[in-house]
Amino acid sequence: MDTIIETRNLTKKFGDFTANRNISLEIEEGEIRAIIGENGAGKSTLMNMLYGILQPTSGQLLYRGREVSMKSPKDAIELGIGMVHQHFKLSPSLTVYENIVLGAETVHSHSAFGKKVPGFLIDTKKEKEEIQALIDRFDFNLNIMDKVSDISVGAKQRVEILKMLYRDVDLLILDEPTAVLIPQEVDDLIERLIALKKSGKTIIIITHKLNEVKMCADNISVIRAGELIGTVPNDSTTTNESLAEMMVGRQVLLRVNKSDKAAGEKVRFAVKNLTAVDSDNKKILNNISFEIHENEVVGVAGVEGNGQTELMLALSGLMEVREGRVEMEGENICGLWPDELRRKGIGFIPEDRYQQGLCLDEKISNNIIAGYHELSPYCNKGIMNYRAVRENSRKLVKEYDVRLSADLDPTVGCLSGGNAQKVIIAREFSRDPRVLLVSQPTRGVDIGAIEFIHNQILAMRDRGTAIMVISSDLSEVAGLADRIIVMYHGEITGCFKADEVNFSELGLYMSGVKHMSDQEIQQGKGGGRE
Repeated sequence: MDTIIETRNLTKKFGDFTANRNISLEIEEGEIRAIIGENGAGKSTLMNMLYGILQPTSGQLLYRGREVSMKSPKDAIELGIGMVHQHFKLSPSLTVYENIVLGAETVHSHSAFGKKVPGFLIDTKKEKEEIQALIDRFDFNLNIMDKVSDISVGAKQRVEILKMLYRDVDLLILDEPTAVLIPQEVDDLIERLIALKKSGKTIIIITHKLNEVKMCADNISVIRAGELIGTVPNDSTTTNESLAEMMVGRQVLLRVNKSDKAAGEKVRFAVKNLTAVDSDNKKILNNISFEIHENEVVGVAGVEGNGQTELMLALSGLMEVREGRVEMEGENICGLWPDELRRKGIGFIPEDRYQQGLCLDEKISNNIIAGYHELSPYCNKGIMNYRAVRENSRKLVKEYDVRLSADLDPTVGCLSGGNAQKVIIAREFSRDPRVLLVSQPTRGVDIGAIEFIHNQILAMRDRGTAIMVISSDLSEVAGLADRIIVMYHGEITGCFKADEVNFSELGLYMSGVKHMSDQEIQQGKGGGRE
């Protein structure tokens, strides 16, 4: 096989920070290459250079054996390189075919002085014929006249891929392609990528989901701290454990060791018929009801955008509730402010650590008491005890393995995403809450930190805490939870025992294909099994 793209000592610096250092990589035509690494390892920086979004500080980039210099994605597409980003770049109000041709429209031509010259009117008939032929060729199962706002997330991703195929690219880069897909859509995507490979396309996948890498990649390249650690074939000798060790630099336990301790009889936290509306008076939470017992983790599964964010905001006092109750050991706490909820013994780990959980310009010592700063020993009659604040910070930084540089109390903005998340974990867990509400606990966190955070959550469960975990990662939900509730369009569609349900079944409830009765949901039964 010929090499389609090659990098030679490719380096990218941002000031004094080196994001990529001397990356030398060869990718053969017609292969699926996975690029894996921890968050912040430099994967996206490398791909952005391959797609012309960023330009290298030094080194060479070769396409089909010829050195190239790309100043923009337009240059990359003209060469034959396309990229599908994690967050889709589609216009919801336009149809499938209009999104695909946007920026590359076909115009009528006419004759003038014996020559054909381009006109100004778009040839919609020809565009539709070309797009339909493209859909049929790759079996992408789309209706060209559907509005993008009306199709599934998986279908939107197929539209993004077709945008690149319509521009006749030979090399397709996908950034975290399965991040927002349900399990059935993941399987479907992988089948289509393999089919694209068979048709002659070359595919690069940036991901951290090792199981999916093993399902489709021919070769796997690992980047750690901006450097290429190595490239290994995807065969029986390459395991998830060995890949994780290459990514982190040490052995990592990928499985969650959950104890056999059963949930207690006492209901610590209860949500009853919770309903909330948005600014347009549209229901975003509809009659949500569930309970969490002591020594229990309840996981919330669902495709992002189906009410999980609003549920967390409502439970943490940041969103007004239209109807219903939220009870803490029988007491109605609905409508209380976050500081009042904390005093009741509820801890929060928000979805967006920077917007809702931390102050980037403040030091770790101040962030690690935020929300509890008025309490003893940090404050007495309105006077701060900064010695106690510093001592608390030093203790928790060590206990929760927050990695620091030379500065022992830097601002949180200087920390990596994983270490910033550990600051929140340390703050909330150290208060030993009776109820813990967690949203996306390991988003943007490296494998080593994920292992640590999972162990901390399960240790709290075993101490009697009632815990709710919202996560877009089904493996995380299934690994941590005792019971799983599924949300779709602001409603609970199913409730399962975590050890009795599979991902395919969860996917049917996540997509709204199946919906349990209220009685089944209350009983926590897995109805409608296939």
